[in-house]
Amino acid sequence: MTRQTWTEPFEKTLRAYLPLLSPDQEVTPDLNLADQGLDSVATVSLLLDLEEAFLVTIPDHLLSVTTFATPGGLWEVITGLRGAETSR
Repeated sequence: MTRQTWTEPFEKTLRAYLPLLSPDQEVTPDLNLADQGLDSVATVSLLLDLEEAFLVTIPDHLLSVTTFATPGGLWEVITGLRGAETSR
């Protein structure tokens, strides 16, 4: 997968929940978040932090393993929700 651009707050928030990710390791769109230490408890906290930081509410149907599998998938959901909010 090609390098995806996201905001610094997104990456900073995400890194806080990835205890196995070294500080110098690049966060790529297809990075497996579970392999970097994101567990179910951390996922809930990450969800709340991202919703607060980006002023979105991730609907129940998007609360899935797939959404939280990779940074690229998660960022896609957030940007899609932000776009939906601004178009209202």
